[in-house]
Amino acid sequence: MEHDPAPCTAELVIAGCREGIFPMADPDSGELHWYAPDPRAIIPLDHFHVPRSLERTIRSSRFEVDLDLDFNAVIETCAGSRGTEETWIDSRIHGAYLDLHHRGQAHSVEARREGVLVAGLYGVAIGGAFFGESMFSDPQRGRDGSKVCLVRLVEHLLERGFTLLDVQFTTPHLEQFGCVTIPRPDYLHRLEAALALEVQF
Repeated sequence: MEHDPAPCTAELVIAGCREGIFPMADPDSGELHWYAPDPRAIIPLDHFHVPRSLERTIRSSRFEVDLDLDFNAVIETCAGSRGTEETWIDSRIHGAYLDLHHRGQAHSVEARREGVLVAGLYGVAIGGAFFGESMFSDPQRGRDGSKVCLVRLVEHLLERGFTLLDVQFTTPHLEQFGCVTIPRPDYLHRLEAALALEVQF
C-alpha cells in the first residue's frame, strides 16, 4: 500500500519558520525534509554592504524593480519550471508558498528589463523577520539582477522596521553583502525578538 507524500501547507511553513526550520524536497526521492542549519546564515541588516560595482549598476537604472507584481512567476522560475535545473521546490512547496502569498505572508522582489522578468527573489515575512527562500537571475539579460533585488529587499525591510534577514545557508554570492553564520541558540534568540515585533511588510 502506497503512502501519501508528506504534506507541505502554509500553516506548516509558518509554524516551521517560528521554530527556525524550513522545508526542502528531495528532487530524486520526492521526500520532504525539514532543516534547521547550525550554524545559520543571516545578513545583519545594520551591516549590509553593497559592493561599489553594484552601486553603479543600481544607479544606471538597468532594471525596473518592483515588489509582489508576479509572485507566482518568481517562484516558478526559482523552481526551474522555465527550463533551468531541477531544484528542491516541488509542487507541494510551490503551493504552500503561493497560499502564503495570497494571505499576505510571502513576498517577492522582481527585476525586469523592458517589462520582461529577468531576476527575482521570494520569502516569508512574520513579525520583524524575513525568511529568504530562493532567488534567480537570467544569465543573459538578468546579470546582477538578483543582487539588485536583494538590495531593494534590504532597503524595504529597514524602512519597515524589520530586524532579521534569514538566508538559511551562506554562499560567496551572499558573503559579499555581509552574510554571516551564527550558532543556532544565537539565531533562535534573534528570531524570538524579531517575531515579537509588530511590523508589516
